[in-house]
Amino acid sequence: MSEKNKGRIRRSRRTRLKIAEQKITRLLVYRSNKNMYAQITGEGAKVLVAASTLDPAVKKNVPKGGNIEAAALVGKLVGEKAMTAGLTKVAFDRSGYNYHGRVKALAEAAREAGLKF
Repeated sequence: MSEKNKGRIRRSRRTRLKIAEQKITRLLVYRSNKNMYAQITGEGAKVLVAASTLDPAVKKNVPKGGNIEAAALVGKLVGEKAMTAGLTKVAFDRSGYNYHGRVKALAEAAREAGLKF
């Protein structure tokens, strides 16, 4: 494991502990070089809503999943799914990634879809 990834995991652990104290549902983001993933988890890490660039609705609009445009579509999709599931308030868990680029695009699109965090 690289030093860069160790630092990201350390930062994500600190965030997750803080969110666990608050006992609130969280919007979890994971990014790889090729794809973006977003999940909303509840108590006991139960996945309530999920979306990714591998979903057919996103994949047909954006063939390459590792860019800002695809991340924005994932954010919009997860926000819409959350609203239909009755979730409005979540804590944003960026998994130690910087709030920049794809992570920022996903967060802003989820906010526009109606999520509050």
